[in-house]
Amino acid sequence: MSTRLPVVVLLSALAACASQQSPPRPAPPLPKTGSAYEAAASIELPKREAIEQPGLHHVYRLSDRIVSGAEPEGEAAFEAIAAMGVKTILSVDGKAPDAATAAKYGLRYVHVPIRYKGIESEEMLAIAKTFREAEGPFFVHCFHGQHRGPAAAAVGRVVLDGAPREQAIAEMRQWCGTSKKYEGLYGAIAFGELPTPAATEGFGFDFAPAHGFKGTRAAMVEMSRSFETLEALAKNQWKPLTEHPDARSLGEAERTLRALEAVASSESLAGEPADYQGWMRESHDAAKSLVELLTRLEQGDAAAAAGAVEKVAYLKKRCDDCHKGYRN
Repeated sequence: MSTRLPVVVLLSALAACASQQSPPRPAPPLPKTGSAYEAAASIELPKREAIEQPGLHHVYRLSDRIVSGAEPEGEAAFEAIAAMGVKTILSVDGKAPDAATAAKYGLRYVHVPIRYKGIESEEMLAIAKTFREAEGPFFVHCFHGQHRGPAAAAVGRVVLDGAPREQAIAEMRQWCGTSKKYEGLYGAIAFGELPTPAATEGFGFDFAPAHGFKGTRAAMVEMSRSFETLEALAKNQWKPLTEHPDARSLGEAERTLRALEAVASSESLAGEPADYQGWMRESHDAAKSLVELLTRLEQGDAAAAAGAVEKVAYLKKRCDDCHKGYRN
């Protein structure tokens, strides 16, 4: 009696073994012999055109498991992403994702907002853990899909696909068009220490569809970062910044609002002095109004621009008042 297993059973067993393999250790950092942007030209990739569909722009399939693109716009975009076989969408934009619409198409959202100057250690851990532990394939996006999104996708190329770092940064530069102004994003991939499988396994992360904050201090740090960009955009009359062409006014305002919501809803707020509580609540209300104004501005209401600038100035005054009393 033959003991040979049917071919289908053997193939299924091999597939199961492959799916249970440990993720690869990231390739070692590249030697720092120049800028990371220059290193992104060390290999030449074949020309590749972006995939464009209704509501879905600047899309590049980097591998069978990772797709990079701009923020999905509307149900048609989410339907197209699902048709690609994607299971998880990773957003690194400041704006809270439209997780409800994505869920209609069987798509899970994970939100890890990052800045333009690079990827911080906890952000890197969360991104790497998402690639290693959430269900793929993945669609990775920021706002325009050119800078922060491709950098996060490059993390996945290295930690999930086992791609060489030269390949990952070459895809950022030569396909996705990541600007040379964002040396920090290139450097995080080229020269940074990417988390090992053991490091991400031990990192506590809940894969939330909207970024939250741990404590008042973390929320205030986050708010200072987003508000700095908001001030620059307001001074530039809400036009794109030369140093940060991908910075999005509404996304940064929503990020500021979420930070203030975290402070305003904190149990510890009740124990603070009355003036501090008042400033926090006033700031929260002003940030909410700012989000409404910038939403109107994005929808084509040019008259909202001046009001949004005034709200930023008001928020700055509230911050200064609070800092004089409780930080300076």
